[in-house]
Amino acid sequence: MRVECTRLPSGLTVVTENMPHLESVALGVWIKSGSRNETPEEHGIAHLLEHMAFKGTARRSARQIAEEIENVGGEVNAATSTETTSYYARVLKDHVPLATDILADILTESAFDEEELVREKQVILQEIGAANDTPDDVIFDKFSEVAYRDQTIGRAILGTPESLMSFAPQQIRGYLGRNYTTDRMFVVAAGAVDHDNFVADVEKRFSTLPQTPSATPVLETAHYTGGDVRETRDLMDAQVLLGFEGKAYHARDFYCSQILANILGGGMSSRLFQEVREHRGLCYSVYAFHWGFSDTGIFGIHAATGGENLPELVPVIIEELRKSADRIDQQEIDRARAQIRAQLLMGQESPAARAGQIARQMMLYGRPIPNDELMERLESITVSRLTDLAGRLFFDTKPTLSAIGPLEHLAAAGDIVSALSRGEAPQRAAS
Repeated sequence: MRVECTRLPSGLTVVTENMPHLESVALGVWIKSGSRNETPEEHGIAHLLEHMAFKGTARRSARQIAEEIENVGGEVNAATSTETTSYYARVLKDHVPLATDILADILTESAFDEEELVREKQVILQEIGAANDTPDDVIFDKFSEVAYRDQTIGRAILGTPESLMSFAPQQIRGYLGRNYTTDRMFVVAAGAVDHDNFVADVEKRFSTLPQTPSATPVLETAHYTGGDVRETRDLMDAQVLLGFEGKAYHARDFYCSQILANILGGGMSSRLFQEVREHRGLCYSVYAFHWGFSDTGIFGIHAATGGENLPELVPVIIEELRKSADRIDQQEIDRARAQIRAQLLMGQESPAARAGQIARQMMLYGRPIPNDELMERLESITVSRLTDLAGRLFFDTKPTLSAIGPLEHLAAAGDIVSALSRGEAPQRAAS
């Protein structure tokens, strides 16, 4: 398998990886723009645009878009994140031209019909309501809001009912004109795809994309603030998310942070899972994660437990953070590296996952990253680097705490911050 990359005269980048053993192709368009690229008045418009792209073009109605791709057994979808948006399809190899045409059509000729906009706003209102009814969603949205207070990076991707209902077609076109330009877009395909044929098809069908933005996009620099946000609800479980400012994609400690998250809470053998769930039985689910952005990151620990377990759960988590700053074994690093390597290689067996990997690498680094190079970055991580990172990450920064559910037994914010600043766990019940 070989990755091939072509930059068209328009500035649009086309990348393919041929996987000759397959009969299908996963293809899509990734845009280096997401909810973070909204202005203060555009909260939720990136996600709304993603929805409206499928609601009719100059050549196709919304129904025709759905029927044409499904008539050949294919599928098409889209997703909006903080810094990127993607539109993607999966089809058999003979139908790549059709999928390419549909993706080009919705990205260059969307009608943004007023009646369709009214209907789709109602759909997204229901999506917002469903998210507000889901504690897992609420806790992460609240976390981002307080970690990056009053900034676009901290806002919920869906927007609010008020912001959503305020949008008109011209505002959607304004956001699209600023951000959906060839210098910020990558067309990627993986599977049974011929590079030269695909490039020729993309060049023809995406020829009307604007090459320069209608107004230069300005990305607000992220400023991590940290803080405490709690919402008492009558739920079976209390959910707690304790986090810290992580590392940006290009930071020296980015991959080190990935390894540390895996050691702390990346699987059943991780420290948190073994101590919190297996040894103490304090919760069903506990895990650690590290998310990178272009100029900041989030390192978090999420757990869900009965409210009566909170007085013990939070101190145990902090104690494990403290231990990670004192000692990490080489065996733990080796296991984390093996897990990340396996995830990387297993993902490459799926054309959809592989297309997504390539697109992210192109947006972040401007080139596909060979597996050997990724593993070399992981191999350079040592015990001393990890313990040093853990000390700085957990005890030299202000934490962010987000919690929802029965919280009457959750320690005061000041107690948790004080414990972290001292590098020790607060007083807890004896085990």
